[in-house]
Amino acid sequence: MTGPDAGAATTAGTDWQAWQESWDRQQEWYMPDREDRFRIMLDMVEAFTGPEPRVLDLACGTGSITARLLRRFPGATSTGVDLDPALLTIARGTFAGDSRVTLVEADLKDPEWPARLPYDTYDAVLTATALHWLRTGPLEALYGQVAELVRYGGVFLNADHMTDDTTPRINAAETAYARARMDRALRNGALDWAEWWALAAKDPVLAAPTARRFEIYGAHADGEMPSAAWHARVLREKGFGEARPVWCSPSDTVLLALK
Repeated sequence: MTGPDAGAATTAGTDWQAWQESWDRQQEWYMPDREDRFRIMLDMVEAFTGPEPRVLDLACGTGSITARLLRRFPGATSTGVDLDPALLTIARGTFAGDSRVTLVEADLKDPEWPARLPYDTYDAVLTATALHWLRTGPLEALYGQVAELVRYGGVFLNADHMTDDTTPRINAAETAYARARMDRALRNGALDWAEWWALAAKDPVLAAPTARRFEIYGAHADGEMPSAAWHARVLREKGFGEARPVWCSPSDTVLLALK
């Protein structure tokens, strides 16, 4: 069996759980409170939809949300949608044979992407650390589509970087503190974003999808990080009845919108 520290010749021989754990560690290098966000998101899902929700995992990546959803709610079902071929390869390997999970390859900037989903509506749409890859125009359009997919009484939760430009000194202090913490973690052996992708590029199973991934996205996001107030306003304009933060740090927010 192989994982992020060794290559494999076939998909069947790949240790997908090792890749999941490696992805989690790399993400936690940026966001040490990542599990807190997931817990709050799932708390809100349970509060509004109960323990057997139908969930859309938007920009699902490796399926981090889906894995935690099913661990907490074994009766849930999840549709994961993403365009990243490398992360979807890991997700497909992780959830192979699990009838509760459907994975869809689609571009969220394509206005026809909802037609690829197996359901017309969902109890909850969840996304984390992904939509900042979009600029505000496409994000507004996406929020309109999300509003149509969430049933009445259902929820949308976005855990992401949301910058409040009215607090520049707070922002600068938080950025400096985070950078120092991340540097300490690197000295202790943590993998950063570039190093993780370099490992994926060397794996025989992930090398080709990783190359395609960088052809699609490039090295960095070309998106924006508007404030939580901006997200809440747009979501209400697009059809949600209520929207506000339910968790935040100096740089990030879990924003809930109720249909």
